[in-house]
Amino acid sequence: MQVNNKTIVVTGAGNGIGRELSLLLLKKNANVAGIDINMAGLAETQKIAGVGPDRFKGYELDITNQEKVMALPDQVIRHFGSVDGIINNAGIIQKFIPVNELTIEEITRVMDVNFYGTVYLTKAFLPVFLTRPQAHIVNVSSMGGFIPFPKQTIYGAAKAAVKIFTEGLYIELKDTSVKVTVVHPGAVATNITENSGLGKSKVDMSDPKNVAMASKMSLSPSKAAEIIISAMEKDRFRVTVGKDATMLDLLYRFNPKFATNMIGKLMKKVVM
Repeated sequence: MQVNNKTIVVTGAGNGIGRELSLLLLKKNANVAGIDINMAGLAETQKIAGVGPDRFKGYELDITNQEKVMALPDQVIRHFGSVDGIINNAGIIQKFIPVNELTIEEITRVMDVNFYGTVYLTKAFLPVFLTRPQAHIVNVSSMGGFIPFPKQTIYGAAKAAVKIFTEGLYIELKDTSVKVTVVHPGAVATNITENSGLGKSKVDMSDPKNVAMASKMSLSPSKAAEIIISAMEKDRFRVTVGKDATMLDLLYRFNPKFATNMIGKLMKKVVM
């Protein structure tokens, strides 16, 4: 689906990939309903875009609040007149600790934001999308959704649930006007640790070696947004974002046990 003259909902629009998705969609002449729990972040996105509320409208929303999510489509339609797509991008990671050390409350929060938030928004907007000549649902999973990362096991489980949920939607909606894409980003240079309420990363970025490693491994949010919007416009079923995600996807398909053990060794060297 070409995004020109379409209205697209973007979650997590107040920072990171969500902000860059919003900016790129606006450049492509789409209207954006930006969703975030942080209204100040949404205001900053609009300021950077340099557009009025007729093009970008921010909605402060906790996507785990099912009642408020279900009321959102009517609000977006009242403002823009229609809605044609959603990019479920908002997400959080867990503390970098084993499952045994996580509380049930911490586990529930990660699942609520990453999985149920995606489900709630999809359920809210899908009936509207089915009435449109064209519509598109993009759900952002993670490379952690197809290969396990120790000390991010619950995050990975939530993103794996997003993967299967999205692929199931694809086949259910194949003969309708609604296209579906699942996205698996690798490392992207965002503030997800801080935005997840975990404080700042403990990686010492005053060390040139760490800066070099981060820049080598991480994709910029703007480049990630370009890949995601391109996948949306090409009606891609599935897309990996970043060389790391693409490489690990191939390796895991070829030898899952070897790939899992390799990730385990690599993660022991990472101090968050």
